[in-house]
Parts: sequence; C-alpha cells; structure tokens
Amino acid sequence: MNHLPLIIKREYLNKVRNKAFIIMTFLSPLIMVGIITLVAYLSQLNNEKVRVISVLDESGLFAEQFESDDKLKYEMLSNTSLQEAKTYVEEAENYGLLYIPKVDSISSLSNQITFYSEDSPSLVVMDDIEDAIEDKANMMKLREVGMDPERIKELRIRVNTNLETFSGETTSKLGSGLKLIFGGIAGYLLFMFIIIYGNMIMRSVIEEKTSRIIEVIISSVKPIKLLLGKILGTSLAGITQFVAWVVLLGIFSMVITAIFGIDPAAVQQQEALAQAQAAGGSEELIREIILEIKSLPILNLVIMFILFFVGGYLLYASLYAAIGAAVDSETDTQQFMLPILMPLILAVYVGFFTVIDNPHGTVSQVFSFIPFTSPVVMLMRIPFGVPIWQQIVSVLILFATFIGTVWFAAKIYRVGILMYGKKASYKELIKWLKY
Repeated sequence: MNHLPLIIKREYLNKVRNKAFIIMTFLSPLIMVGIITLVAYLSQLNNEKVRVISVLDESGLFAEQFESDDKLKYEMLSNTSLQEAKTYVEEAENYGLLYIPKVDSISSLSNQITFYSEDSPSLVVMDDIEDAIEDKANMMKLREVGMDPERIKELRIRVNTNLETFSGETTSKLGSGLKLIFGGIAGYLLFMFIIIYGNMIMRSVIEEKTSRIIEVIISSVKPIKLLLGKILGTSLAGITQFVAWVVLLGIFSMVITAIFGIDPAAVQQQEALAQAQAAGGSEELIREIILEIKSLPILNLVIMFILFFVGGYLLYASLYAAIGAAVDSETDTQQFMLPILMPLILAVYVGFFTVIDNPHGTVSQVFSFIPFTSPVVMLMRIPFGVPIWQQIVSVLILFATFIGTVWFAAKIYRVGILMYGKKASYKELIKWLKY
C-alpha cells in the first residue's frame, strides 16, 4: 500500500488544525496591516503639520528667495537683532530660525549661515534651504565676474542616455531599478519562506521523535516516504497559509480603510506623486513606470518563481528534516544550522551586490546555477532578461539536487529518528550515511 498520500494528508491536517497555526494565519496579516496603517497615519499627521521657519537676512540678498508651500512657511524678520529673533522663535515655537549675516562678499557667505532650532532639523528641509541660497549666490557670483547666469543656464546641456540592447529592446535606468525591486522581492520571499517553514518541519520531526510517536509510524512506513510526506505536507500547509495571508491582507486593508478612512497605499502614492512633482514631470514619470512594468517578463517571472519557490523550498526542507532527526531538542540544532543558512545568506548577498551591478556577469551566472543559491539569485536575474535555456537548466539542476538531497537526508533520517540520549556530531552523521 502506498502510504505517501496518507502521510501528506496527516501532516497537512496536523498543521492547519493547530491552534497556533490558525491564530498566526489571522493575526500576522492583521498586525502587518495595523503597522502599515499606523505608519501611514503618522505620515499623514506629519505631512499635515505646517513648519514655520523664521528668516533673519541681514545681507538683504535673499528676501525673495524662499517660497512658502502647504507644508513649509517662511517668515521674514527685519529690524531685529539675532538674540531678539532667537527669543521670538522660541516663544512662538516655530520650527527654526535661519540667520544670514551681512557679508563683504558672496564667497565668504558659504560658511557663515546658521540655522537655529530646538532639535536637529530635517535633512530634506535643510537641503531645500541650501539649494535656494546656493542658486541665488551662484547667480550673484557669476554676475560679479561679468557672466550672464541666464545665458549660462541656456547653454547648459543635460545628457539623458538612451539604453537599448543589440536586439533592439529599449531599456532605461528606471526600468533597471524596477527589475531589481521585482527580483529582490521574489528572492527575499523565498528566503523567508524557507527559514520559517523549514524550521516548522524540523520542529515537527523533533516533536515526533521525543514523543516516541515515530517508533509506531516507522514500523509500517519506509523512512524516505515518511520524510517526503512530512516535507510535502508541511509545504502544502505553508502555501495554504501564504495564500490566506494574501487574501486576508486585502480584506483587512479594505476594512481598515472603510472604518478609519486611511488608505496606506493612497498615502504612499500621494507621497510618491509629491516627490515626482518636486522633481518635475510627474505625469511623464508615472507613464514611464507603467510602461516599464508592462515590459517586464511577468509570465516568465511568475512561472519561474513558482518552480524555484517549490524546488528551493523542497531542497532546504529535506535538510531541515534531517537535522530534526539527528537531534533530541531544538537547542541541539544550532551546530548544524550554519551550513544550511550560509548558502541562503550568501545567495542574498550575491543577489543584491552582484546582480545589481552586473546581472549577466560571471559571478551572477555561476551562482544562478548552483542549486543552493540559484532559487534566490536566478529569481533576481530573470527580470533583467535571462535566456530560457539557462532558466531550464538551473531548474533541472535544482530538482535533481533535491532528489539527491532527499536520499542523503533519508539515510540520516532512518538512523537518527530512533537515536536518543546522544548528541550527534558531523562524524556521527558520516557514519550514518554508510549504514
């Protein structure tokens, strides 16, 4: 009789019926939505607050240089001393006081301007102030030496390099950034999924081993089938929880938006639009983003995400199960965790620090074929355009390695699952492989 479906069903139902599993399935997205909503609410409060900056310009050169807006208001002070201005700003609880002294020349002004405030000012505000002063100061300096600032501005050439592949495909710097974001999210999701649900499999094996339930099960089921059943059953439970999180995140977001009137996505969108408008050409930027998203290989990315997601998880899950069988308690697992976590951590670092620089370089290509790093690295490379044959070869190597790893893990699992009271070492594991 084939016991594998029964084992998969048992593991799956055992996980999804667990109280902790059910609670975290509902609680995790609720906490996530709550945190995002809180951040959006605080951002909204912060944006609604009008900052008043008093300006004491003794030089008389920058009186019309500062323009107020909805979030920042400039108040010009005159016929007052610096000490009186500081006292006034403190009593009025303004955001700060910008002091521009009277100077003999524009050149000496660069290191004599002071901003007084109760706390450290926002870097964004200081950048705006410095840019406004620099623009006017540079124009005045050019006029001092007999140059026309407007003419120089007209003669300035801005270079915007067009990016195009030899096959005629048009790309852009913005598109490269979006590709990196898509690939980074895919790789990071897989990284977190492996750690969370790999540990779940390991704890499940340890619990059955310590409760001696495994002694009854192993008498009628081959170790490799039991190992595969636990891996596949827990994987299905993890996918179920993942899908539930996506659905619940959407539901909770709509409910919180309806009750509190706060839409986190809308707040983030407004901030992005404001930044785009500040940079100039918001509509053009949004249009370019939409075009770049449409040009991404979405179908290819989704299919390969599923394949690498499943293959990478199964590969590492078999190793987690082997570790669970080799120890008697979760505290004893630490000595075996480093060899598993190191390839994952290396994959993330290689992905972010080499794919961003050269997605088709030698290092990126090599690590996208190594099965212990390929799920993360290849997922980060695919948005940049990886040949299909490379993707297929990488997937085949990954699943072939999983089959070999299951055999390797089953050898440890067969011996370790019935071993009690003795801490396993790497030397012991090598002996178990020979049995």
